[in-house]
Amino acid sequence: MNHFIFLLICFICLSACKNDEVKLADFTSDGCSLFVDGTFEDPELWKECCLKHDIAYWQGGTKEEREAADIAFRECVQKKTGNAELAELMYQAVRTGGEPYYPTWYRWGYGWPIGRGYKSLSKSEMLQVETKLEKYHLNLERGSL
Repeated sequence: MNHFIFLLICFICLSACKNDEVKLADFTSDGCSLFVDGTFEDPELWKECCLKHDIAYWQGGTKEEREAADIAFRECVQKKTGNAELAELMYQAVRTGGEPYYPTWYRWGYGWPIGRGYKSLSKSEMLQVETKLEKYHLNLERGSL
């Protein structure tokens, strides 16, 4: 009986201490992770494509959302460069290296702790995303990034 009471008290204490809301890290981008941001002539030619792609990867979500982000990335690079081969190369690179299960800074859902995998964002998680992006854009406008 004493074991049961002890275990019950431990369970209640641990449950009370548990915070179900996982915190999203501030948004960061290194441009085109492990790849150049542009050409010698235009060093930031497709950097905007990488930034938009990083926003999607930072917030994460479902497998279908990742695929849509990767396709939009490929289309953006294609539009910026007119180079279908380069766009496809970059697309294949993110498809291969961006799985959410890799312990990398550029994985799908990198704003969340490792282990989240593919999962729809809850309303509270979407609120965190919106708040963090507003903060990022304000800091960008102020030049403090």
